[in-house]
Amino acid sequence: MSDLTDLESSIAQEVTAATPQVTQGPRVTHSHSPPLVLLLYRCSPHIQFLCKVAFFNCWIVALATLLSPLAAFRGRSVENMRLLRAALLPLKRFYGIRMRVRGSERLRLPGPFVIVCNHQTSLDLMGMVEVIPERCVPIAKRELLYLGTVGWACWLSGIIFIERQRRDAAIEVITRTASTMRRENLRVWVFPEGTRNPGRSMLPFKRGAFHLAVQAQVPIVPIVISPYRDFFSPEEKRFTSGTCTIQVLPRVETCGLSPKDVPKLTESVQQAMAEALAEMSMSDHGEQDMEQPLLGPGEDRDSPQGQGDTARRSK
Repeated sequence: MSDLTDLESSIAQEVTAATPQVTQGPRVTHSHSPPLVLLLYRCSPHIQFLCKVAFFNCWIVALATLLSPLAAFRGRSVENMRLLRAALLPLKRFYGIRMRVRGSERLRLPGPFVIVCNHQTSLDLMGMVEVIPERCVPIAKRELLYLGTVGWACWLSGIIFIERQRRDAAIEVITRTASTMRRENLRVWVFPEGTRNPGRSMLPFKRGAFHLAVQAQVPIVPIVISPYRDFFSPEEKRFTSGTCTIQVLPRVETCGLSPKDVPKLTESVQQAMAEALAEMSMSDHGEQDMEQPLLGPGEDRDSPQGQGDTARRSK
């Protein structure tokens, strides 16, 4: 028995000597740390900005693709604007943007009217759906019609397309829309600046919206959306939480006015809107109420990063 034991020990020693020795490294454990992409998102404001803008565009394309077949059953109708509004309303919660509306009672008019609103960025869509009244459609550039399912959804919702480069075609659209407004009790939303303007002051207004209101003999309701610069800046690649104020100004009557009154009408409405924008810029700057965004935490003003942004904006 002892010989057998000695033989087993000898074999074991030989096997051990012949087996390569493997150096054990650090013990590998499964980490629950966030992936690199999530880490970059949380630490880099630039990555946050790009991701949030991409999400905004993807959300619009995806919802337009999903809702267009539903809207197609009804055909081209202003009632389909309810679907677009329902699709866009949740966006403010994803970004932690609080919408503060003043003077919304001025939109409760029984008949048709024209809304004129300042135009800053694509974020204006969130402000528009917050206050857009029933049976109201925007006027948009015709190029939007060719953006795939987005253009199809806009067409099905009754959005009015206009060719800005062709003056005769634009006049024809305005004349036809004026007739439709009174016949179908339609409200029309227009951005009279004609293009996006993220600056601190408004661009000169184009007169199409005012010709439309005078031809239809309907009131004009000005709406001013406060600047986004406290929480959104493409130049600084910054997109955080914040508050957007939407001010509905008193309506301007056009009954009895003629085309020769349009220049003065345009000037007076723009002046009133510019004064409201300047006042909102002064009162709202630095008084942003933060909400927790669903896409991730916004920057805290008490944090070093938030204080840095605040210092940059105060310069």
